[in-house]
Amino acid sequence: MSEKRMRKNPKILVVEDFPSDQKMIAMALERESYDVITAMDGKEGVEKARKEKPDVIIMDVMMPEEDGLDACKELKSDPDCSHIPIIIHTSIQDSPVVLREKQKTTGSPYADAYIDKPCDPNVLLEVVKRFIHLSEFMKQAMNHERSHKD
Repeated sequence: MSEKRMRKNPKILVVEDFPSDQKMIAMALERESYDVITAMDGKEGVEKARKEKPDVIIMDVMMPEEDGLDACKELKSDPDCSHIPIIIHTSIQDSPVVLREKQKTTGSPYADAYIDKPCDPNVLLEVVKRFIHLSEFMKQAMNHERSHKD
C-alpha cells in the first residue's frame, strides 16, 4: 500500500470555550475530512496538544483556566510542540497584545496566524490548509534531522 493511502487525515485541535463556536469550527473541518479534537480552555488545550500532537491548532484568546495567548506561548516554548502551527481565532481585535502580534510576520511567541471572529468558515479552512502543508513539511524536516543525528 502506498504511503499516501496509509496516511491518516490531518488532526486539528480546536481550543474554544463557546460550545456554539467550537461546534461550528469542528463541523467545517470535519466536512473537509479533518480529524478534530476539542478543548474548552487553554490548560486543556496544552494538555491535548502534548498528548495528541495535532497538525494545526485553532485557539481562542479569552478563555477560563488559561487564556489562549499563554497557552500559545507555553506550546511554542515546548520543543515537542513548537513546530505545530497555531491559528489565533479571536473577537478581541482591539487588544494591544493581539494588534502587536498581528503586525509581526515571524517569530511570534504566540501564534502563526490571526483570524478575527466572526469569520467565513471558508477563510478559516483556507488558512488551515496552508498550515497543514507547512506542518507536513516541518515533520519531514524534523524526521530528516533526527535520522542524520544517529
